[in-house]
Amino acid sequence: MSLWRVILAVIFPPLSVVGRGCGSIIIVFLLTLAGWVPGVIAALIILNKPQ
Repeated sequence: MSLWRVILAVIFPPLSVVGRGCGSIIIVFLLTLAGWVPGVIAALIILNKPQ
């Protein structure tokens, strides 16, 4: 997980998980719509998992 991805996850979570697939983008986008904090948490969890 790079520093740039973490910064991007805090600013705009769905854009930070683009490389992880369409399902991840949709999940993070919906959580971001529900609230900014759940979207950031989900993006950081997805980015922390190894591919």
